[in-house]
Amino acid sequence: MIRIAGVNIPDNKRLIIALKYIYGIGTSNAIYICKITDLSQDIKINTLTEKKIDLLRNAISKFKIEGDLKRSINLNIKRLVDLGCYRGLRHKKGLPVRGQRTKTNARTRKKLHRYSKK
Repeated sequence: MIRIAGVNIPDNKRLIIALKYIYGIGTSNAIYICKITDLSQDIKINTLTEKKIDLLRNAISKFKIEGDLKRSINLNIKRLVDLGCYRGLRHKKGLPVRGQRTKTNARTRKKLHRYSKK
């Protein structure tokens, strides 16, 4: 297994699928990385040479991924909660944030935070 950005990438997957194992890289970013590095999306990870793997690591290092991305997301949510704005209050109460109805839906969002701080 190849280790990129602290994540073990499976060997038998195509490049575009294997890159999505890294938190913060989705389909569009994976396609962009393949385009930058001039690698085919259909190539398997185990056929890559060390030189091509280094190219991938350099391209991926330009993105905000894994721990940095999670930290910035949590800081943004904490900022909203500290401000006391509507979105922050919804985060604090464990309810849907983006205007969804709660009378009949949002069961998982409400259920997961039933015993949270109120």
